[in-house]
Amino acid sequence: MGLGRQATAFLSAALLGLASTTVLAEPQHGIAMHGTPLHSSDFEHFSYANPDAPKGGDLKLAAIGSFDSLNPLIIKGISGGGVRDYVFESLMARAYDEPFSLYGLLAETIETPDDRSWVEFRVRDEARFSDGTPVTVDDVVFSLETLRDKGRPNHKYYYSKVAEIVRPDAQTVRFVFGPDGDREMPLIMGLMPIIPKHIYETRAFDETSLVPPVGSGPYVITEVEPGARLVYSRSPNYWGKDLPVNRGHYNFDRLIYDYFRDANASFEAFKAGLYDIRPEDDPTRWATGFDIPAVRDGRIELQSFTKATPSGMRALVYNTRRTVFSDPKVRAALGLVFDFEWVNTNFYYSAYKRTQSFYDGSELASTGRPASDRERTLLAPYAGVVSDEILDSGYVAPISDGTARNRQNRRAAIKGLEAAGWVIKDGVMVDAASGQPLAFEITVATPEDQRLALNYADALKSIGVEGNVRYVDSSQYQQLRQTYDFDMIFNFWYASLSPGNEQSFYWGLDAADQDGTRNYMGVKEPAVDGMIEAMLAAREREEFVAAVRALDRVLLSGDYVIPLFYQPDQWVAHWARLKHPEETSLYGYKINTWWAEE
Repeated sequence: MGLGRQATAFLSAALLGLASTTVLAEPQHGIAMHGTPLHSSDFEHFSYANPDAPKGGDLKLAAIGSFDSLNPLIIKGISGGGVRDYVFESLMARAYDEPFSLYGLLAETIETPDDRSWVEFRVRDEARFSDGTPVTVDDVVFSLETLRDKGRPNHKYYYSKVAEIVRPDAQTVRFVFGPDGDREMPLIMGLMPIIPKHIYETRAFDETSLVPPVGSGPYVITEVEPGARLVYSRSPNYWGKDLPVNRGHYNFDRLIYDYFRDANASFEAFKAGLYDIRPEDDPTRWATGFDIPAVRDGRIELQSFTKATPSGMRALVYNTRRTVFSDPKVRAALGLVFDFEWVNTNFYYSAYKRTQSFYDGSELASTGRPASDRERTLLAPYAGVVSDEILDSGYVAPISDGTARNRQNRRAAIKGLEAAGWVIKDGVMVDAASGQPLAFEITVATPEDQRLALNYADALKSIGVEGNVRYVDSSQYQQLRQTYDFDMIFNFWYASLSPGNEQSFYWGLDAADQDGTRNYMGVKEPAVDGMIEAMLAAREREEFVAAVRALDRVLLSGDYVIPLFYQPDQWVAHWARLKHPEETSLYGYKINTWWAEE
């Protein structure tokens, strides 16, 4: 499916740096991270939503595993699917036909000065929780304080940057940021989920509960079978149904989540008609599993949707805290041994593309692009951190001949390890000085990762390196990741068209030695923090893109990961009664804009 016309036009403008900086001197209907919002104050609906979509019917969805909580805003427990999306609303709603813009939802307007040192929201008079109680400034302040003190670590990280709260009048709240604030903070506050004070001031917020929560969103939970089923029904008096940000959204009367043991059980249930739509990420199943009567006769439709967002980075991750991976020359050499071409053909029906960037598939990627003058200026204080090759043309992943032997790359790997002080003795790669073998452990938690790790371990053996594959359960895997108690793991870092504060959480210096961050590699590179700082300070899209590309080059030059591959399109199978808008968002299809034609 193609991108929306408005969305494509906006993205092209952003690429050319044509969006101009807006000085918000008065309350506005929306805000863009860079430049001006795409939609004017009188817009009627987002380009990827159909305002004439019929309402009614059920949407049956599938989830894997189980749940033991209905609170998605705390660490404890496993929350049921959809609670954050359908029950709890934010002050503003995100537009998905733009890189990062917000428009009024619970808040009627937003105001922030040019330096974005504070942000002010005016709460709508008509906003209501599902029990009929008005949404007030008290609820907004209570939400910030509760999430900051009892919510997830990312809540504490962001909301602790609020140094002062001011209430100019009964419907308005202003958040003043401390010195560690940045230009993204007004938007982060706009996306803060709002919880009702009158409910949670007498209830333990940070404890798991299966009591249906009260929120201001379009649905309420009407049925709970712990670990098995969750049913949402349209809130009969939903206050925001006619807002422009909601037109064409939330078209089903009921949303039904049924839980299945694993992907295979879920797939069999879909073929039997037990649920309506199945996003697919298994290339084998996509290539061969849908050769069934319901597809052949048109009762099930198979579709691919194209996104303009970054693919993100799925990779084998070196823990550079470990001595064995402390030398970047060793990391680069070991990366040559992974044979994408053979794996893609023999495991995945050639369905994947090799990842070449932390922001692949988008304008933010440095792949195939020489560094601009702006990038070179940003990188100038960090001479030598980015390799000449990546500075001139971006990262290029090793390419094999597609045979299992991969001789050319393996010879290059041996040569690279020799340059780092390793030699082969009696078929074993050892440290030339100490005689210590080059060996490490690859920790996995899924059968798919295990298969891929075993293939890589076999390839490592051919150059005398021992890669031992260790399979652990998901809870143990999570604990090992949280405390960085591993040599090598698989990980995926999500990326959007507007990366921001979370980048410090992913690979910033302060995150390297703090348990629970996503700096699994242990990156401690000042140039990384410098590029993140430049990225957060950017006012124009052109400045921002340059900073992200420069960050991309720094991370790729460090050989902290072995980039794997990504799915170029969204694969979706759905029963034919489901329909969707003609326009697709920059972020791909949005199930909240679909409807049923019985």
